[in-house]
Amino acid sequence: QVPNIIKALHKQLKEKSIKSRQGCFSLLTELASVLPGCLADHTPALIPGIVFSLADKSNSSNMRIDTLSFLHVLLCNHQPEVFHPHVKALLPSVVACIGDPFYKITSEALLVTQQLVKVLRPLDKPCNFDAKPYVKDLFPGTLKRLKAADIDQEVKERAISCMGQIIYNLGDHLSTDLQPTLKIFLERLKNEITRLTTVKALTLIASSPLKIDLRPILGEGLPILASFLRKNQRALKLSTLNALDILVKNYSDSLKPAMIEAVLTELPVLITENDMHVSQVTIMFLTTLAKVYPSCISKISGSVLAEIFQLVHSPLLQGGALNAIIDFFQALVLTKTAAMGYSELVKQLTAPVYSSAAAGASLTLHKQAYHSISKCVAALSSACPKEAPATVNQFVQDVKSPKSSPAVQVLAFLFLAEVGRTTNLGAQRELRAVILEAFASPSEEVKSAAAYALGNVSAGNLKEYLPFMLKEIGSQPKRQYLLLHSLKEVISSSPADSLAPYVEDIWALLFKHCECTEEGTRNVVAECLGKLTLVNPAELLPRLRKQLSAGSPHARSTVVTAIKFTITDQPQPIDALLKGCIG
Repeated sequence: QVPNIIKALHKQLKEKSIKSRQGCFSLLTELASVLPGCLADHTPALIPGIVFSLADKSNSSNMRIDTLSFLHVLLCNHQPEVFHPHVKALLPSVVACIGDPFYKITSEALLVTQQLVKVLRPLDKPCNFDAKPYVKDLFPGTLKRLKAADIDQEVKERAISCMGQIIYNLGDHLSTDLQPTLKIFLERLKNEITRLTTVKALTLIASSPLKIDLRPILGEGLPILASFLRKNQRALKLSTLNALDILVKNYSDSLKPAMIEAVLTELPVLITENDMHVSQVTIMFLTTLAKVYPSCISKISGSVLAEIFQLVHSPLLQGGALNAIIDFFQALVLTKTAAMGYSELVKQLTAPVYSSAAAGASLTLHKQAYHSISKCVAALSSACPKEAPATVNQFVQDVKSPKSSPAVQVLAFLFLAEVGRTTNLGAQRELRAVILEAFASPSEEVKSAAAYALGNVSAGNLKEYLPFMLKEIGSQPKRQYLLLHSLKEVISSSPADSLAPYVEDIWALLFKHCECTEEGTRNVVAECLGKLTLVNPAELLPRLRKQLSAGSPHARSTVVTAIKFTITDQPQPIDALLKGCIG
């Protein structure tokens, strides 16, 4: 259809009627958005119409704005090389629009120019196009808008973003113009109205593979950035943290310890459970600092760690923020300079659990906190392999000891699960017996943590643990519910190829239990079946479907529930097969 549409529009684009041309551009904008890349072969036919609509002085402002906004969509949705033959024709009319007295046209033209810069010299792949001759056309028009103080807010912001892009992609062609332009950025950083846009533009420039020389503005710029971390504007805090992170990664040799320390003092306040995302970005920045400036970190480790420990013990911590903390602890323990070494960190992390245990209380922290602590301690163990065996022993002893409170046992099992998933704990001979013994504990939390531990330890050592687990499920009706939970963990945590030899045995066992009268047990069986089907969907989904004709309503409902667990957030090979089954 596309060639026919373009053929029909080609004539219309040269029409005198503004209405027809606006209609054409509106249709083309939709086309380029819906089918990215579809206009690549037709660009030569479209360029004359675009230039005509931009250059024709008799046009209304709206006509030029519509043309520019189509050109922006076109540039965003096609490969750079499509436009290289046409830069010479396009550029003069776009640059002329930057100088237009009507602010809306200027604003759209700056947006198009920013995209054109990426087209002229894409830095993410090899490109033979020589962009240098066009810098003298692009730069002065944008600079004029960047310098102007008495212009519309939108134009100000787009001029800053556009110049940021020019320096990112073409900074090495600007020679003596570069430093004066960076000085203007410094001025814009001090202005409340333009500071956020400037921080984003500086982040872009600092990440340029051209290694732009930012030294002349860092001395004055870094304290200004540090002061933004105190401001009440959330977007500004987040953008500033990103900017600082890039600067520390790429300009570490140009930053003085005093500059870094000014930034460090602002960080502890940002780590709080009231805003998990700001905390996460702050901790990611601290991780960068721990790798690049280990000596600076030791100066604030006390105040920052106090806040981080509080987050670890918070019921709200999960996902990205938890992963950021794990990375930070691993980076911190490897710096070897911080006041806190491995044993001190482990002690501080687990302190609330042991102190509440001493008071004889049950689980005083929220359940989520035990998962967070265990993940952090396991991450420290994997960063310090020499220390790990002693920690594993310590937790195995904690589980065995009749004096251990339920809280300590839960933490120990969760830790063993984290370590066992990735490390073969076969050397811990008594572990299996210790876990099974905990299945008889009076505390529901301990039982469930033990089942979780058994599943994860089995995933790290399938050969030894899985046949044993399957045998136990068949022969121990009392423990069956907990053991099925362990099996669910094995299926979720093991890679498909290592599970493959056991699929038939697991499948047969699960179908033995899918008619169980206990609804709770049937639900766990269904989850196991659904997740197991994902291991080999082409073979197992038809077999699951066949069971829908089973005699017992219990068995049929288990199969229907199992299908629910084959549907996941991420695309999977089973998705195409499910289309044929559902409906």
